[in-house]
Amino acid sequence: MLKSTSLENDRNLLIIKKQLTLDCKNVSLITKGIMAGSDPQPKKATPPRPAINAPRKPLQVMHISRKTEEEIINERSSEKERSEQTKDIRFNEKVLAEKEISKLKKAPEQQKITQEESSNTFLTTTMGDLLRSNNNSDNKKNIKAFDDQNVFEQKSRKVDEFDFDEDEFLAALEENQPIGTTGEIAKGSVIAVESDGIYVDIGGKAPGFMPKNECGLGVITNLKERFPKGLQVEVLVTREQNADGMVTISCRALELRKSWEKVQNLAKEGKVIRVKINGFNRGGVTCDFEGLRGFIPRSQLEDGENHQSLVSKTINTAFLEVNPERRKLVLSEKKAAIASRFSELEIGQLIEGEILTIKPYGFFVDLKGVSGLLHHSMVTNGSMRSLREVFQTGESIKALITDLDPSRGRIGLNTALLEGPPGELITDKTKVMEEAEERAIKARNSLNKEKVDPQKEEKDINLSS
Repeated sequence: MLKSTSLENDRNLLIIKKQLTLDCKNVSLITKGIMAGSDPQPKKATPPRPAINAPRKPLQVMHISRKTEEEIINERSSEKERSEQTKDIRFNEKVLAEKEISKLKKAPEQQKITQEESSNTFLTTTMGDLLRSNNNSDNKKNIKAFDDQNVFEQKSRKVDEFDFDEDEFLAALEENQPIGTTGEIAKGSVIAVESDGIYVDIGGKAPGFMPKNECGLGVITNLKERFPKGLQVEVLVTREQNADGMVTISCRALELRKSWEKVQNLAKEGKVIRVKINGFNRGGVTCDFEGLRGFIPRSQLEDGENHQSLVSKTINTAFLEVNPERRKLVLSEKKAAIASRFSELEIGQLIEGEILTIKPYGFFVDLKGVSGLLHHSMVTNGSMRSLREVFQTGESIKALITDLDPSRGRIGLNTALLEGPPGELITDKTKVMEEAEERAIKARNSLNKEKVDPQKEEKDINLSS
């Protein structure tokens, strides 16, 4: 029985081994079939080859920044310092907290000690000490009150309560007031003469300086002869004080100012002046008057075509334009002739002239260099149909001057005052002209009465008001 069982076992083992070998073969066949039936692995794509003549890219170099050993050491040392500082701060905070706690603990004990000391001192003090302390406290209070009163009095004091003199204050202001503003006229005496100018004492901190070219009109060759020391002069301040307190002054500017003022007054009055011609140009001739440069246009000359021949000659001129700001002075010879003629005329004068033109509003009469207007309302007191019914062009007539305006160059004439009965000039003109001088006297008296009557009426009106 035992042998049979062992044999069976051996058989079973052999069968199992055979099955195992068969299984292994099947597995190997299966794996081979899978490998054979599977797709082959794809090939890697080969990159394109570069062209032979293509330029190569430059090599890229990576820069790696490395800290030096010194920087690393410095960083480590700074970190150590920071850590040590934080430790010190924490330690100080702990120490302060402990001190505060100890003070709080000791506070009640110190209070007890101070109370005991105060009680002991109070017991030891005498009556005299108490009285002295009271006196000292009273004195301190009195001193404080006195000081407060003084402060209040100082604050409440007025200007009038101080030692203040108004006259002395004004005198001090006048002494320290700067002398010499631009455009001011000052007087002084010459104290020094230099090659470039003159020093004049005008009462300031420093003397005024007058440059050589400002010493006067024209050319001055010798300053010492013209301005000796001590000479009193009148000057115009042209520049205010500098840092040294010195002002710039001028005699020339003052003389020019006076000349312009004089010329303006002459122009307003319509005066005629005589000037000497000292130059010429295309537009006219030049001259000097009171240190001012004047100009006469060719159109304002009697002989404008040959104006060069007038150089160094003296002629009569009148003012056309006077402008000190622009320094412009324009004169006229023709206007001077008219002005000189006007100076010979007066209102109420009988004058003889010639009819130049006839206009709808009247006659223009030539009066030997000037022309006057005989208005149609001043011809006759009668009725007339036309102006030509009375006078003709070129006819010589006599008339009275009733209006005179030199600034405008106007002369008003009148023939109606020479008539007896109204319209006599139309009926008997020759008789009126022959008796013109006798009739002019009567007419002049009537004109004077007319001037006086309005003045009386004005006086009566003023008295009544």
